[in-house]
Amino acid sequence: MQQWRTASPEELARHRNRSGWDILRRVAPYLWPKDQPWVKQRVMLAMLALLLSKAVAVYTPQLYRMAVDALAEDGVSIFMLGAVGLTIAYGFARFMSVGFQNLRDAVFAKVGQRALRRLALETFEHIHRLSMRYHITRKTGGLSRIIERGVKGVEFLLRFMLFSIGPLVLELLLIAAILYFQLDVWYLAVIVVTIAAYVWFTFKVTEWRVKLRRIMNDQDTDANQKAIDSLLNFETVKYFGAERREAQRYDASMRGYETAALKTAYSLAGLNVGQSFIITTGLVIVMVMAAMGVENGTLTVGEFVMVNAYMIQITMPLNFLGTVYREIRQSLVDMGEMFDLLGQPAEISDLPDAAELKVDGGKIELENVSFGYDDERPILKGVSLTVGAGQNVAIVGASGSGKSTIGRLLFRFYDVQGGALKIDGQDVRDVTQQSLHDAIGVVPQDTVLFNDTIRYNIAYGRDDATEEDIIAAAQAAQIHDFIVSLPEGYETAVGERGLKLSGGEKQRVGIARTLLKDPPLLLLDEATSALDTETEGSIKDALARAGQGRTVITIAHRLSTIAEADRIVVLEKGEIVEEGTHSELLERDGRYAQLWHRQQSEDAEAA
Repeated sequence: MQQWRTASPEELARHRNRSGWDILRRVAPYLWPKDQPWVKQRVMLAMLALLLSKAVAVYTPQLYRMAVDALAEDGVSIFMLGAVGLTIAYGFARFMSVGFQNLRDAVFAKVGQRALRRLALETFEHIHRLSMRYHITRKTGGLSRIIERGVKGVEFLLRFMLFSIGPLVLELLLIAAILYFQLDVWYLAVIVVTIAAYVWFTFKVTEWRVKLRRIMNDQDTDANQKAIDSLLNFETVKYFGAERREAQRYDASMRGYETAALKTAYSLAGLNVGQSFIITTGLVIVMVMAAMGVENGTLTVGEFVMVNAYMIQITMPLNFLGTVYREIRQSLVDMGEMFDLLGQPAEISDLPDAAELKVDGGKIELENVSFGYDDERPILKGVSLTVGAGQNVAIVGASGSGKSTIGRLLFRFYDVQGGALKIDGQDVRDVTQQSLHDAIGVVPQDTVLFNDTIRYNIAYGRDDATEEDIIAAAQAAQIHDFIVSLPEGYETAVGERGLKLSGGEKQRVGIARTLLKDPPLLLLDEATSALDTETEGSIKDALARAGQGRTVITIAHRLSTIAEADRIVVLEKGEIVEEGTHSELLERDGRYAQLWHRQQSEDAEAA
């Protein structure tokens, strides 16, 4: 059988220390996919436009030099054809350089956006593949922040790694070669030393700043998580008058973010000053050398201007290099967190040869099932139970006895750690999760709705549901009359997590969408717990009709709701202590009878 596992500490450490090259290797297939030749064609066309842009940019100062020399030779006669023509050519060359750059961006835009979309979809699908155990230990706000930053980082990296770093190196090499062959080796030496000092300083300081960025990211994630968690629990915050407490928690996280952000800003200022000093020093040295050359006659005025143009041309991309490198390193940090998420193994996964579940009757068997959420706390201890095809079996017991755990194992949110759980003789670990989920309808104790309309939430039970199907399901769940009495009817928005509806209304919407799904197996986990007595009676009738011809497992705390079940199983501390019909269990005067009489007394006192 497939065994689940979580990432080991060594694996997690390896993910955290993932190098930039590892991340680039993960991104490369999105830029050069084997199954999409049009992407490769666009990338090659964009690269061609880039090379033309750089070639024109590098040659442009030569036109500037020739124009200046022509003016110097012809005096102030700026109307001479040669000088004017060269000046026009210079302007046209600058325009062509910008034009090719924008052509490059336009051609590559579709490639970048498609890669961004594919990666975002892959991340979204992977999150849904992760187990219940993973999600209940993660903080939703922090998770969404990691995804948001990671996807944005990929977009930046795809664009600037391809069109900034490589082209920048090419442009610097071309300019260095021109100055070497056209002027003197000392010009090249000064430029090389300047660039080397600039790159060394930029990389060293930026690596230090990356650590500050990680701290800032952690504080940002923590603040965002606290904000979302507080808003999701809006009612609880109000119940306990904890607005100030929540604001203080949020402000504490933002205070940490502020401190990290200030360090980042201060270090950025220092980096910019250092870069400017190095570049300015190199520029001044080269221009002094050129001025001396003009003075002693080894250089023309045009060549002096050309040197200045080339130095400015070097200075601009070098300044850009600092920005791009900082952003790339920060993007790698952000993407590293997202790829850590993508590298998290799915605890529950299909076997390579997993078959589709075939439900023929719907017999459910638990064979000596053992399970615990952690090793120190076993929940189920060798439970064996058979639910015959078409039977309605209720599972009752005190809180913590393992009732809901059986439902989670049946739906395969977790895998059993001992024994087996079968449906019509098929181990649930040997079939696909999709076919298993399609076969089971669940009405949970706490129904959570999407922040959309009532129609959307009911129709969520089946993709191809018609309007008539939706209304029929609502009528069966005894909520249709309530819906049509609302001003907007089925188009009524239910609010975040369904907060605009009462507990009973939410529960009936949940029942309606499960009835719409029309599955062969039903799992009712305290399905009527949020309903009043009158509504509970009508819902019980609806669920009884829905359960006809199906196998139903009812997990209940209120025993009055399951008195008519075909068989009742009593769990106590993870073991079955009794089972039988309602009347049989009362006659035995055992654990079930104790629970029954206690609830009857509580109901009588409440009345």
